[in-house]
Amino acid sequence: MATPQPMTKEVLMALDRPQMQDTAALDRLMAQMPDYHSEFAKTYANHAPMVLVALHRIGGDGARMNDWFDHYRDEKKLFGPPARQAPLTAETWETAIGHRDRETDLRDFFVAEVDRLGIEGALAAYLPRLSPGVGASALHALMRMAYALLRKDATEVAVSLAYWSACWLEMPKTTGAAPVTKDPAEVLTRVAAIDALHRLPQKELLWHNMMAVGEVPEFAPVVDWIEVDDDIVARMASASIALFTATQDFCALHAVTGMHWMRIVLPHCPTPDVMLRHFWQGVAALMGSMGFPSLPSAETLDAWRRLPVPSWDEINAAAAQSYDEHDLSITFSCQEEMKLYGDPLYQLAAARRMGLVPDYT
Repeated sequence: MATPQPMTKEVLMALDRPQMQDTAALDRLMAQMPDYHSEFAKTYANHAPMVLVALHRIGGDGARMNDWFDHYRDEKKLFGPPARQAPLTAETWETAIGHRDRETDLRDFFVAEVDRLGIEGALAAYLPRLSPGVGASALHALMRMAYALLRKDATEVAVSLAYWSACWLEMPKTTGAAPVTKDPAEVLTRVAAIDALHRLPQKELLWHNMMAVGEVPEFAPVVDWIEVDDDIVARMASASIALFTATQDFCALHAVTGMHWMRIVLPHCPTPDVMLRHFWQGVAALMGSMGFPSLPSAETLDAWRRLPVPSWDEINAAAAQSYDEHDLSITFSCQEEMKLYGDPLYQLAAARRMGLVPDYT
């Protein structure tokens, strides 16, 4: 897979537009977010606290942010967090892990902990325990944490820790076995060859599919297959954008956005290797949901990189008018990842998602 080239000054300047505006309007909306449950019907993830930030970052003004949230709140029928059951302490909080009905108790606990330890202290204390459960709510607890850190929002950090804990997803844990490859794409190929996974019925919710795959004995070693070194984040990001560019698949979209979230959260985690392994394990667990796709060749990817593509201003403008939370999420994440990696696939894939370029596959 070709190594993307560094961004030029001119491209970076273009990516910085449009300038953020109406920060006060975003702040007012964000102050309302703890009034809502982290999930809604059937345990779908509530994207509002994160997507409002993405909308703001790609140029949405106060009127548009308010309009978007009103639509999302009413369409998804958002409701409040669960009732309090019993206070939690440093000695008892782990009893609530994996219990969605304890989210409010967990919020109370983590609000106090973030206040006591600060953001960095709380993350250093609790992310090691939570890292293996990074698949919580199909990676959306990680998403909420990343957006909380973008704004350095202590309340949102606490809510994210509670969300992560309450929606904990149990998956096979790393054993320290020797890795088999440095290539994240090879992990996906090897998973696609596990015959038992092809016989699993697909369910409506991504985390249900992830959990079902995690219960297949042949899948247990996958978490240890990837070699974690200094370049692993870039390699995972490259495999993710190649997969999404080729498929436009909903799960592949979450691999791309998830790598953006990982980049934000990893510097705050004392066990980044554990989080990385379990993140890629989660992506691999969704191969069946994607139909076990193959990644395109390096030659195909290079040809796609040379295709004409709309400007980021045009892509942002289209995304900012969308009510689809995933349009906003992928546009912002692709733009941010392209700033770092310089890979034109990010711009092409975002434009394709927004219907601005024809199907190139």
